[in-house]
Amino acid sequence: MPLLNETHNPALTSWVVSANDVTDFPIQNLPFAIFRKANSAEAFRGGVAIGDQVLDMAKVAAAGLFQGNAQLAAEAAAESRLNHLMGMGAEANSALRLALSEALRAGSDAQSQLESCLLNQTEIEFDLPCSIGDYTDFYSSIHHATAVGRLFRPNQPLLPNYKWMPIAYHGRSSSISVSGQDFYRPAGQSIDLQSDSPDFRPSRKLDYELEMGIFVGQGNKRGQCIGIEAAERHLFGMCLFNDWSARDIQAWEYQPLGPFLGKNFASTISPWVVTMEALAPFRAPFSRAADDPRPLDYLASRFNSEAGALDISMEVFLQSTQMRQAGTQAEKITGSNFKHSYWTVAQMLAHHTINGCDMHAGDLLGSGTQSGPEAKEAGSLLELSEGGMRQIELSNGESRTFLEDGDSVILRAYCENNTAKRIGFGEAAARILPAR
Repeated sequence: MPLLNETHNPALTSWVVSANDVTDFPIQNLPFAIFRKANSAEAFRGGVAIGDQVLDMAKVAAAGLFQGNAQLAAEAAAESRLNHLMGMGAEANSALRLALSEALRAGSDAQSQLESCLLNQTEIEFDLPCSIGDYTDFYSSIHHATAVGRLFRPNQPLLPNYKWMPIAYHGRSSSISVSGQDFYRPAGQSIDLQSDSPDFRPSRKLDYELEMGIFVGQGNKRGQCIGIEAAERHLFGMCLFNDWSARDIQAWEYQPLGPFLGKNFASTISPWVVTMEALAPFRAPFSRAADDPRPLDYLASRFNSEAGALDISMEVFLQSTQMRQAGTQAEKITGSNFKHSYWTVAQMLAHHTINGCDMHAGDLLGSGTQSGPEAKEAGSLLELSEGGMRQIELSNGESRTFLEDGDSVILRAYCENNTAKRIGFGEAAARILPAR
């Protein structure tokens, strides 16, 4: 389980000067991504963010600066996908983090060798961080589940099983793209309240979902479960995740088997994966309301109760075509925090494997839309607009109930407290194109 160590010391500074400013990527973070120089034919390879720079792990590995597990992990981090690194496990990844931290600290003897391994982040483009073999999306925010349930089942917003186990559905991993994508508005069957039969048309209720993505590290053999006490060691890191949703298509198709075409047309993740070890200073107690049922034994542990939650501030920004043409920055429309999640990341993984389901390095778990207890903390337009009944007013005079063509949605997230250095996740951004 991730514990605090010298890499989390808030007093650490780096010889990469931009890492010492207010940034998502100080030396206490060191997230991974897959990148290459923009508009080039270079091979994609692993990189580590430090300030406004990216450290080219292919060059670092070739230099042979590290020893033992750290060097082996550096070589894995240099590959075109991070699956190998993810699968090496917590010990090897921790060794690499420590080696990188030592090499990038102010006064490090490695500065002269590593300066040539840096590239400005404005000069690069990203690919998916790993091959995502499988993807499962959870429904872990009780505030989101209650608000949405109330729209469709006013007398029973939460179904009886919600407080007993993490609810999820299996998504389509081929639909996941990295930040910066454009995608077409989906079309499908939907039905109006006054109609007896559905129509086929472009979605009129396109929505974002404010989520976190959780990448699996070391997997498990089929037939063996990952116990909650060990779950944290089987997780590599987290990213931002936007599970775009066509609410009108979803509402018509989801009974009795759940989401399908209303979900599998596009999902967007941030390129940087913040490791679970980097998140250690931002853990928080996990608790339930006194009158809620206690999780079953396989979903409960002392560590999960004491530090299973994660204090991650999450934000949604929207930039319309009109804003873009006027040179206006994206406008914040909502924010929430992952600490409000009703289920922890360890509980999600433990439940996913309790039946013997085998997980593999690079598999992705979506947290589900993260909404807070207040209405302004809703993680989707479905909630903010109360199912389309209320207009969301923008500062330039525009309004929204659901997303329009040309809208860009940007997710951002960060962690901060009084005892640790602020770290961030970068952003997950995408723009909606008209339906084909």
